[in-house]
Amino acid sequence: MPSAQQLKAFLRHWLHVVDEHSIHSPYFFDFYRLIIKGTNPLNPEIEKLRAQLLTNPLELAVEDFGAGSAHLKGAKRKLSDIAKTSLSEPGYSNLYLRIIQFINATRIVELGTSLGVNTLYLAQDKKSKVITFEGSPVLANVALTNFEFFNQKNIQLIEGNIDYTLSDFLQDPAKINFALIDANHRYAATMKYFGMLVMRLDEESILVVDDIHWSEEMEKAWSELKANELVYGSIDLFRCGILFFEPGLNRQHYVLSL
Repeated sequence: MPSAQQLKAFLRHWLHVVDEHSIHSPYFFDFYRLIIKGTNPLNPEIEKLRAQLLTNPLELAVEDFGAGSAHLKGAKRKLSDIAKTSLSEPGYSNLYLRIIQFINATRIVELGTSLGVNTLYLAQDKKSKVITFEGSPVLANVALTNFEFFNQKNIQLIEGNIDYTLSDFLQDPAKINFALIDANHRYAATMKYFGMLVMRLDEESILVVDDIHWSEEMEKAWSELKANELVYGSIDLFRCGILFFEPGLNRQHYVLSL
């Protein structure tokens, strides 16, 4: 059940949502029409996996490096409960795929693998490389099993505390086209991950932050991220926020619905 803070945040979001008639930027108009409101079929095999995970009663001992779950307490958790609280909704997984296709992203970073369902969507283009980070060894093993089942060769999973593993990975100066922050839903960690990732992004890159209204901490992080001097545009979809780095966008910010 949503917290009082989340309900208030949703009401604020609903009051500020606009549609295409309020979008005057040609870039954002096309992005809204083609990407946010675009339609591409869900992957039936990945959705079959999602359905299986949502009903799997297996108990796992999970080490959580992030802000934890508002719904799940204790180290031992059912796989089905983890799936219910951690998996992106199908519509958002598909949205991320459309964004990747829109910008022809070939180097993709995901912070927070969880069970790997979202990762499988990010890796649909076989020409791309997805590097995904997971702090929990147990969840990483579940995700790796899922990647092997799908014979997905373009996914690299880096296991361990992201505070350390991401820093090591970013010693490689190669540019990142698309990044998704969906781990450790705390203000300090989110700001830290952004500061690290942004040094490997370019003007055409897009960065997505998940759960931007999950807590007051995350709302503070989102407010500061969209005001960052390197960010020239943003879209608030309530569940996630999308950041753009193209100077020609002239710092335009929109509250929209998926």
